[in-house]
Amino acid sequence: PGNNELTVNEGEIITITNPDVGGGWLEGKNSQGERGLVPTDYVEIIQESTRDGILVADQAFFDCFSNASQTNSQAVKNNSQVTSNANDPWSSWNSRGTAMKLPLNKFPGFAKPGVEQYLLAKQLVKPKEKIPIIIGDYGPMWVYPTSTFDCIVADPKKGSKMYGLKSYIEYQLTCTNTNRSVNHRYKHFDWLYERLLIKFGSAIPIPSLPDKQVTGRFEEEFIKMRMERLQGWLTRMCRHPVVSESDVFQQFLSFRDEKEWKTGKRKAEKDEIVGVMVFSTMEPEAPDLDMIEIEQKCDAVGRFTKSMDDGVKELLTVGHEHWKRCTGPLPKEYQKIGKALQGLALVFSTSGYQGESDLNEAITEAGKTYEEIASLVAEQPKKDLHFLMETNHEYKGFLGCFPDIIGAHKGAIEKVKESDKLIATSKITPQDKQNMLTRASTMSYALQAEMNHFHSNRIYDYNTVMRLYLEQQAQFYETIAQKLRQALSRFPMM
Repeated sequence: PGNNELTVNEGEIITITNPDVGGGWLEGKNSQGERGLVPTDYVEIIQESTRDGILVADQAFFDCFSNASQTNSQAVKNNSQVTSNANDPWSSWNSRGTAMKLPLNKFPGFAKPGVEQYLLAKQLVKPKEKIPIIIGDYGPMWVYPTSTFDCIVADPKKGSKMYGLKSYIEYQLTCTNTNRSVNHRYKHFDWLYERLLIKFGSAIPIPSLPDKQVTGRFEEEFIKMRMERLQGWLTRMCRHPVVSESDVFQQFLSFRDEKEWKTGKRKAEKDEIVGVMVFSTMEPEAPDLDMIEIEQKCDAVGRFTKSMDDGVKELLTVGHEHWKRCTGPLPKEYQKIGKALQGLALVFSTSGYQGESDLNEAITEAGKTYEEIASLVAEQPKKDLHFLMETNHEYKGFLGCFPDIIGAHKGAIEKVKESDKLIATSKITPQDKQNMLTRASTMSYALQAEMNHFHSNRIYDYNTVMRLYLEQQAQFYETIAQKLRQALSRFPMM
């Protein structure tokens, strides 16, 4: 590919020809005899092999294609195809155009086989991790940690690899509870997103990261915007009582060295409690719900999230149009008024009449005032509308996760409804049906706990951003009013 890099695929065995190339690279040869450079981080030694110098392409190279859950390992015929972007330096799996098949049951919302496996398992493996669900003032809720923390994303720095052939931006992350800093590239955030999605995505909305950008990715404005959005995403994860306490998230924020990072990374990729099996870790401190209530709760969540999604998208559309007016046509109109007034004052000054200099100066200043207002109008969206739009953008990401979550719950509900038929055909026992009801009830409690967390954050976030928006709007119009009054004071009562 022009830089002497060898294309490798997941599971491919290559032979080391030079392990000491340096710079994090080694030279290898594939089965076709092609030689080239391979990142040392993307390969692992086959311990059981008797052939010295043999490596296998590390599955960590394909970050989002990492080890499937043993529990969810059955094949799904309906696969989706993902093709890597060969030109995207942010991608942690840029396998030069290699296509891979992703089984849908590795992701939230995967079809019924995964749900069935959870509902019909004769005996669920007792995981070490436990996620309690308690009953609070507003219904089921997650257990919140006694102390919370945030993580500050700052100090973006440009780095390079492959002797300068590839560049990237690295960010410093500092947790408020430890005051320790770690550095991460965008691809590391991408890895974390994939792990959280695979781990919790059937129960908890994990919004996408801010979009990647190839062209202009080192421009100051883009770096600032992406850092701001990464900060928003990370803050959301820190605020979630389940996600923030998870091993994979804590590992991402607190690793001490490269060895600890790689060890934790591989451990996370081998996690078997993923997909709908994450519900097996949840323990509601409440009696089982009946199917009517379970279905009603699920439908209510579906209706609300769909309606809110529509409302958020509408506000984003209107806000975007308003932003364009404020930074385009509207300032130009004020500028035109200002220039027209100054032009009129200039005409008046040619009259030769001695007693109108004060009027001409006042009209000129009024024209300049309108030019100042034009600048204020153009700059104002950055001070208020920006934050309202960003909050809605974040919630759009959250709301986009709910169709998959609701789909998993509806799949469970339908399967429980079929239980009597399954008993009649001796496919399951009455005890199996009771287990299904208990597990569907657990899923419902988890959904309700998540929605209570969602609503609590929604109320806080929209109250905060609306206060900011209206305060800035009031200040904006007060500034304009003050300038207009000052211009008005130059015109005496006659």
